Amino acid sequence: MIRLLPDHLARVVVLGAHCDDIAIGAGATLLTLCTARPGVRVDALVLSGGGTERENEERAALASFCRGADLELTVLKIPDGRFPAHWDEAKSALEDLRARTDPDLVLAPRTGDAHQDHRGLATLVPTVFRDHLTLGYEIVKWDGDLGSPAVYQPLSPELAEAKVRLLQQHYPSQRHRPWYDREAFLGLARIRGIECHARYAEAFYTTKLTLGLEG
Repeated sequence: MIRLLPDHLARVVVLGAHCDDIAIGAGATLLTLCTARPGVRVDALVLSGGGTERENEERAALASFCRGADLELTVLKIPDGRFPAHWDEAKSALEDLRARTDPDLVLAPRTGDAHQDHRGLATLVPTVFRDHLTLGYEIVKWDGDLGSPAVYQPLSPELAEAKVRLLQQHYPSQRHRPWYDREAFLGLARIRGIECHARYAEAFYTTKLTLGLEG
């Protein structure tokens, strides 16, 4: 497989519409990144769940997924499923975050996501982080919106299992959902692994990047 590696990765922004989006879509990638780069700055913004038990779950989860990182998490109170009515609030939160950081990488939902909250956030990202490498993560769901990604982070079996274990440990409020189980998470990771000649992988979508072939 062709590999393109960033020459500098000190600041990362991770964005989610709901508590658990980031961990489901990019949890193992965060584990990989934060283990390889102790002290990396991670600014996380989640649009909904603030002031509820979901926020407590998210804080504990991201502390585990980003262990060793300089993590700052903000959780807003936009109602689940009501993103279009809170467009200005979400845009302002992104603008405030952008004013505080100039990230080397942005992890966010992808524009092809069928959930309106995910898709709405994905649409806002390039209006704020205009000149940044942005990778859109995927979330398996009832809607059947999985596509053909172009970017992969290979995962060892141990790392894939660690992601599933942390998801089950930190989000008890989601365990009743029929899609929230080990088979679903590992199944998608196995398929993405096949596509990049690895055992497991997380996959991402990107619309624009530049090359630095001059060295």
